[in-house]
Amino acid sequence: MSRPPRSIHVPGASHNAPIPAAARVGPLLCTSAVSGKDAATGALPAHMADQVRHAFANLKAVLEAGGASLQDVVKLSVSIKDNAVRDPLNAEWLACFPDPHDRPARHIVLQDLQHGMWLQIEAMAFVS
Repeated sequence: MSRPPRSIHVPGASHNAPIPAAARVGPLLCTSAVSGKDAATGALPAHMADQVRHAFANLKAVLEAGGASLQDVVKLSVSIKDNAVRDPLNAEWLACFPDPHDRPARHIVLQDLQHGMWLQIEAMAFVS
């Protein structure tokens, strides 16, 4: 019996390095770091709110490519460059997960990010 591919690649949301956008084994889907680059142009917007919006759009695309949706996410880990990212991040978080009784766990780490990134998101999803 042949096993489906584990690596998930998404045009515009995958890495330039030989790293997949996500990997899935059975019902478990884990993303690599998802950035806020514009999937259509490949450019990283300078404004943090634009990067946050693109990061969540890219996250949705990666999840869908792996057979999941935001409702399947059990944990988000977010690396942010500056605490100023929290307000636009929380706004997008509430738009994606409006029900306070149905949200994934979330962890934020403050760290210096390269290439002008304001944030990176990693997600773990359980696909039923």
